[in-house]
Amino acid sequence: MSDFMDRALPPRRWLSRVTAETLRQDAFAGFSNAAIVIPQGVAFATIAGLPPEMGLYTAMITAAIAAFWGSSMVMISGPTTAISAVIFATLQDLAPPGTARFVELALMITILVGLIQLAAGLARLGGLVSFVSHSVMTAFTAAAAVLIATSQLPGAFGVPVESGGNVLERLRRLVESLPETSALSLSIAAVTLGSLLICQRFARRLPGFLIALIIGSVLCHLLGGAANGVAMVGEISAAFPVFAPPTGVIGDIGALTPGAMAIALVGLLEAISIGRAFAVRRKEKFDANQEMIGQGLSNAVGGFFQCYAGSGSFTRSGVNAEAGARTPIAGILSSLFLAVMLLMFSDLIRFIPVPAMAGLILYVAWRLIDFRELRRVVGSSRSETVILALTLLAGLLVELDFAIYVGVIASFAVFIYQSSHPSIRVSAPVISATGRRKFRNADLHGIPECPQIVTIRIDGPLYFGSVEHVEREFETMRRQRPGQRHVLFYLKGVGKIDLAGADFLIDAIRQIRAEGGTFHIIALFPPLLDSLRRFHVLEEIGEDHLHISKGDALAAAIPHIDYGICATCTKRVFLECSDLPGASTTTGQGDEAAYKQNGSR
Repeated sequence: MSDFMDRALPPRRWLSRVTAETLRQDAFAGFSNAAIVIPQGVAFATIAGLPPEMGLYTAMITAAIAAFWGSSMVMISGPTTAISAVIFATLQDLAPPGTARFVELALMITILVGLIQLAAGLARLGGLVSFVSHSVMTAFTAAAAVLIATSQLPGAFGVPVESGGNVLERLRRLVESLPETSALSLSIAAVTLGSLLICQRFARRLPGFLIALIIGSVLCHLLGGAANGVAMVGEISAAFPVFAPPTGVIGDIGALTPGAMAIALVGLLEAISIGRAFAVRRKEKFDANQEMIGQGLSNAVGGFFQCYAGSGSFTRSGVNAEAGARTPIAGILSSLFLAVMLLMFSDLIRFIPVPAMAGLILYVAWRLIDFRELRRVVGSSRSETVILALTLLAGLLVELDFAIYVGVIASFAVFIYQSSHPSIRVSAPVISATGRRKFRNADLHGIPECPQIVTIRIDGPLYFGSVEHVEREFETMRRQRPGQRHVLFYLKGVGKIDLAGADFLIDAIRQIRAEGGTFHIIALFPPLLDSLRRFHVLEEIGEDHLHISKGDALAAAIPHIDYGICATCTKRVFLECSDLPGASTTTGQGDEAAYKQNGSR
């Protein structure tokens, strides 16, 4: 019951921390957030192809509900660039952006997004989000940034360009319209962008977005922009959202569901990533499932009150934390301050020129692309590079919402491939600098092997998906080492084993014994040992052939080897060889020096 109440009323977890001092700090942080979100909210709504007030409504309602029912102490939710871009890409073929039908479709898909996220949170699927490769989000965000930029270039150049299509189609139409470029619109966009860059470079503590937007708007007014054809954002319909369920597009739910699932996943990835990052930094607890519930409720409710899908905002969350926020009350107060500001200044929004907004959004798009992370992925992992490339290409050349599916499918494909191809290698002993015996990859380090005993190590799962690969590698090793009839099989990275894996071990045991050899298994993990017993592997091999260390397995195997071969062997791979026929005091000392030399490689 206590756990249920904590999920139904999350403030039970943090209300005891609220004091007069925390309220003061939360109020200051909330006011700072409200000040910076006005230009951002308008810009993000423009990206989504929606009226500017919807971005402000989303920043108002989504932030309050997510703060109340979420898990993070400082994360602020609201409209985001990535989700705005996906909303636009998903709906642009169903209705012209900015129309009443487009708005209703945006509200309906927001409700669907919320319900999907809420269901995932109630089903406690927070851990599954971690399975999505980080490269997917990196590439998806980069593709969204390019799409955002290309969608705003016509506004910056002041040319009418048909919307829709992928990035290449948009650029082609823009190039064809360049002869009609408005020098005035381009100047306003450039000055706004330049002002923002200067603020970000030399005065990061100031509200750079707001300052740049004011400078661009004043320049437009001084140059008579409205009279010379410069497009304006226009009036907002109301300062406060109203209850407006999207009843006119109920029949489109089927067409909206695939896009809603993509947006829900993107939103959860953003929110959980941001929430965890700040929780680690501030040494606070974070519950991914509770955050999913908070995000789901904020979107499901927001869709009925003229909001479109939102998620955690890294920019606003960063401002919140830097401003000294202590509890989620800061997010709730941010919404209240924003409502007051809209009531006082809503009439001024209609004087914002579209080129100025385009300049701000172009900066946002550029900042979205994490070039350092792109270089790191490409330079460090071939599989992650494939995932990144597929996701990025799908986002640029097909559809943005389709890209997330491509990335997720590619991530799972790579995961399945890697789990079905565990590392299998032959190891041999060396003496480290500390005098301890360690087993290393014999092929990689060129370590001498015993002519009769082979140690095979498997790192990874042994299950139906990997058995074929393991069996093939095992047979190859056996063919390459026909004289090594005594096998020490080290199940290093095998957490559990299924029936197919057990059947492989039983077949291998019988094969080695039929050739006159012995088979020893080295395993430590209790659940693995339980599986070996349950699937009758230990019944086949015998408990005396199961060991907890390679040394024990080696001691059990040596009595069964051919001492005649030992008498003529000069390798003396094991320290135990000093007690076998053909060994001498001089040879043993020389071998120990050789072990140390190998161990230093």
